[in-house]
Parts: sequence; C-alpha cells; structure tokens
Amino acid sequence: MEPEKICKYIISEAIKRGATDAVAEVYAGLERMIKFANNEVVITENRVMSTIDIFVIVGGRRAAASIEGFHLQKVKEAVEQAIKLAKLAAPAEIYVPLPKGPFRYDERLLREPMIRGDPDLLIDAVNAAMNAALSQGAEKTAGSLVYSRGKTWLMTSGDAYGSYEGSAIELSIRALASDGSSGQFVSVAARREDFDPEEAGRIAGEHAVLAKNPTEIDAGRYECLLGPMTLANLIEEVGDSASAFHVDSGLSFLAGKLGERVSSSILTLIDDPTIPGTYGACPFDNEGVPTRRKTIIHQGILMTYLHNSMTAKKFNAETTANAGLIVPHPFNLIVEGGGESLEKLISDIDDGIYITNDWYLRYQNRQTGDFSTIPRDAILRIRKGGIDGAVKNIRISDNMLRILQNIRKLGGKKYWITWWEVETPVYACHALINEVNFTRPL
Repeated sequence: MEPEKICKYIISEAIKRGATDAVAEVYAGLERMIKFANNEVVITENRVMSTIDIFVIVGGRRAAASIEGFHLQKVKEAVEQAIKLAKLAAPAEIYVPLPKGPFRYDERLLREPMIRGDPDLLIDAVNAAMNAALSQGAEKTAGSLVYSRGKTWLMTSGDAYGSYEGSAIELSIRALASDGSSGQFVSVAARREDFDPEEAGRIAGEHAVLAKNPTEIDAGRYECLLGPMTLANLIEEVGDSASAFHVDSGLSFLAGKLGERVSSSILTLIDDPTIPGTYGACPFDNEGVPTRRKTIIHQGILMTYLHNSMTAKKFNAETTANAGLIVPHPFNLIVEGGGESLEKLISDIDDGIYITNDWYLRYQNRQTGDFSTIPRDAILRIRKGGIDGAVKNIRISDNMLRILQNIRKLGGKKYWITWWEVETPVYACHALINEVNFTRPL
C-alpha cells in the first residue's frame, strides 16, 4: 500500500471510530551503518526502514501508536489500539482542534539534495577519519558511521498534508593513545560538502595524544573551556527546557523566566529548521504547521517557549510550529554570538580546565537546573594561557543557569553535533566559562 494511501486510510479509520482529531506520519527509507575498531572496519549493515506513527484525540483524550511495516491489517489494528487507549486516558486540561490546513510549505525543504551513500564512498570516509587520527599520533581508532536517506509523509484530520525527502551522514570517531587516553569527535552533515571525516579524525587523534598521563586535581571552581561536544549537550538541555510542556510540568529551569536574563549577553540561541541542507531541517511540525525560525534566547534574554497548538492555548500564545503533538521540541539549535579562535580562548585562561566531551548528564533538581555530568576523553589542564597536561577523576557539579550566565566568550568556529548524548542537532562552538564547579566522583 502506498504511503499517501496509508495516511488517508489512517485518518479515515480514526475518524470513523470516534476520533475528533488524527495524525498519520509514514516514513520509508534506507540506513547503512559501518562500525570500526582497532583501525579497521568490522561490521557493515543495511536496513530498510518503514515506520508508521499514529496520533488520535477522542473527546480531549489523547493516545499514540507506532508500528513497523506497511501491512494493512497491522495498520488497522494500530488505529483500533490508539482509539482504545485514548478512551482510557485521562482528559487533557485543554482541548484544541488540530490547526486547519491546507498549508504551503517551503519547496527548498521538501526536496533536499541527496548525499550519495554508495558503500565504497562510506568506507573511504571511515578510512579517511581513521588515517587522520593516526597521523596525529593516536594508536587505535573505533567508532561508527551511519548514512540514512528516506521520505516522510504527514497527514492530519485538519487537512494538512505534505511530504519531504532527506538524507544525512553521521560519523563518530574515538581515538586512543598508548596509555588508554582518548579523544572523540564527530562530523554530521546533510550535504556532502559539509561532511569532513578527516577533520573529525584529526581532532579526535589530537585530543587523545594531549590526554596522555593524566594527573589528579583538587575539587573546586575553575575557569572552564567547554568543547563543542560538551556545549552541545548543555545547549540541547536548554532547548528541551524551553518546551512549554516541560515548563508546565515543572521540569524546566526556564519556568517563569520569559523576558528575563537567563544567560550572558554574549549568547543568542536560535531554533531554525528552515535552513536547507542542515540535519534538522524540516518543512512542517507534527501538526502540519509550516516550521519557522525563532529566537529562544536573544543576547541573554529568554524570548519564547516552544509550543504546539495545545500548549499555546494554555499559555495564551501562538504555536511556534514545534509540535511534538504532546511535547513540543526544537529541531535545529544554533548558537550565535562570539567569534574567538580556539587559540585565543585558551590564551585567555589563567587557571582552568578544558572539557572536550562529557556523558551521563543527570539532574539533581530540574526546576532549579542543578545537574552533574561526567567529563570523558581528553580533560586538559590550562595554566597561564597554554595547555599544561591532562587531568582525570573529576565531575562537573553545577547549575545550568549559573553556567549560562558565566559565559565569557564564544568561539568563532562552529560544528554540527549529534551523537548518543545529543539527539537534537546543535550548531555549537567552544565556550569559555568564568567559573565551573568540579567535584571528585564518589
């Protein structure tokens, strides 16, 4: 059954069975994955992807269902299950019909140019990354490359309908030096000309060599240089906390701060899914509303929360075209401001720590923004404007708002970052923070 006909069938069946609103999203695509370890390719996998997401509202009660494959009987059963679940769900505080279409979408976003995913080209990219890391003095490399291309169809009972095609490539490489020291970096692109596996390998290899022979350091507050991988992790948290759903649920450190200063004036944060050729580009949100650029933070001031139609009504606002039908979310987070070179940022630090990467970010209190995260890979000591060895066994234990407000400078070079700790694409740079609190892990 063709995807457009599947969408029509889902909407028709849902309405016939009592839904007041319904959304059908169908995706068909191909994914190629290459895994490498010990400087050689070890696994190559190809997967054909076909998924269907169904969302229904029945008298203000909401439910969703997802299935794989385009089998009509499974689709019918999924619609029935979604209707049953909706009838059992608690009613939402506010009911808003889906936005009424039809809508016009940006043609540039509907038909993005495709990255070639020939297996030989992908293997060449992996080899280029590994060789670049080894050329910096690393001894071993490991990581993965994922290539995807596909098409998405969206239809709603509000007469919104659209489809778009896209492709992307994600490379993550980890380099290791002789004593187990490591570095990691990524290259993420939706256009071939933006994909640079050699640069990712070079940075990972350079960091691995710098991380050799780490020493212990006292807990305390230090000047801190956050690398793009780490800043992207924190910025994704800011974008998620700007979701009106999380604000309303008491799970956001940005609650009650519209119009207030939440960061240093050097930071401007944009969500912009309308840039052709970027990984998070998308012509419409999950309610079928055309996406648009919006400023979340402007020179330190919180300008907006991210809304779908339901949260917008509750907040007496307008949708920002960021549905998520239940949880509004950012698409493409872009850090603006600053412009210093990495060398200049390092030279401006008298006594500090350079965090190139982190993982396991966890909150002690989401409402206040108290959190901790574990630095990983190269953790470098900076003294009197230069890198002075590596350190180990530390943890960042601080507050999101305090770190944002302590941003002193931002780097000029930016990188698109996604990996398993950063799901939303973030265009991130280096960030120099006046003071960050470090503790010793238990």
